[in-house]
Amino acid sequence: MDTSDRPRAWIRLPSGAALDLINPRSDAWTDLDLASRLARTYRWGGESVWPWPLSVAQHSLLVLALRRDGAAQPLSAAEARAELLHDAEEGFLGFDCISPLKRVLGAPFQQVADRLMSAIALRYQLPAWTDASHRAHKLADRIAAASEAVHCTGWSKEEVREVLGIQEPVMTVDPLQAIYGDNAWEPWPSDLAAARFLDELRRLQPG
Repeated sequence: MDTSDRPRAWIRLPSGAALDLINPRSDAWTDLDLASRLARTYRWGGESVWPWPLSVAQHSLLVLALRRDGAAQPLSAAEARAELLHDAEEGFLGFDCISPLKRVLGAPFQQVADRLMSAIALRYQLPAWTDASHRAHKLADRIAAASEAVHCTGWSKEEVREVLGIQEPVMTVDPLQAIYGDNAWEPWPSDLAAARFLDELRRLQPG
């Protein structure tokens, strides 16, 4: 079949490989490509009260830590991979699109994001969310967001509730500090975020 007129959107990856964002192949990137891209993709529009913005890589590790802390029993490797990679497509898209903007951008954007996430799920053998696991994930994700908004970006707790519409509590203790040290809530430099994300991804690899 002739696919010469099929829409394509190529990006160069840190390894030198190329990824078509519209028709992604699950073998098109290395683990380091993904870790590096997520470490260079920033949450909160890149705004930060610290020297560095908060990366999606660091956010992903925070959500994983929250899920592990809150789980009634230890997460399986597959469940932990699903948490770690829940925003992985954002690394290839190059930005963290907030939900209200996603709704404005509409179906075409969501289709591209979904194709990328499907390739990631295939590559890393991610389990499908159950109702219970998705509820637990979204709770951890929202608590992480509320806490990041205050400690990393400078929103007040009242603004988190009234402007951002996040009702979950703002944590005082940073779960990542107990794991990695560093200052509580301080965003990591991109090379450090990439290295820590990659280490966790390799520990959780299927097989």
